[in-house]
Amino acid sequence: MRLPGLTGVATLAWPLLVWLAVRHHVALLLPLALLFLLRGWLLRHQAGPFNALSQRLALAGAALCLFSLLPGQQHLLLWYPVAVNGALLLLFGSSLFSGIPLVEQLARLREPDLPPRAVRYTRRVTQIWCLFFILNGTIATFTCLHGDMALWTLWNGLLSYLLIGLLMAGEWLVRQRIRRAA
Repeated sequence: MRLPGLTGVATLAWPLLVWLAVRHHVALLLPLALLFLLRGWLLRHQAGPFNALSQRLALAGAALCLFSLLPGQQHLLLWYPVAVNGALLLLFGSSLFSGIPLVEQLARLREPDLPPRAVRYTRRVTQIWCLFFILNGTIATFTCLHGDMALWTLWNGLLSYLLIGLLMAGEWLVRQRIRRAA
């Protein structure tokens, strides 16, 4: 596996790695911080709407790992999913008020001349993602405050990923139906 793939897998496996670090191997914190820093460094020359955000989140992940090395502060690791949801909410939400919504920007990469109906649809999808990030971030915050590692790991390591996949699949199905109807 190449280095960018390894850092991507580590990012996706974050909840499991946090669980291991908090429950069993605090020594994992430094390698996790280094993986986040490496991810940020690898992203520095890539383009795309999520690149700058991904770099900042990599730095946030590294910082959370390093601060978690302080005595009694391992719980700081748990806040990474909250930071991710907050950052994505800001990215998607701000695009609703400053020009072209993010989902429309992504759609225009494949289809530059979107009809007005598609523009309205992409705005609605951007709003739905914002709602998702609010709900997911709220539940992630609750799991942090609740302090139950099993609950935190279940939500942030499984259920939220399943919901993201369901939302993406559902949106794709709706989009296909709309395209066929047009």
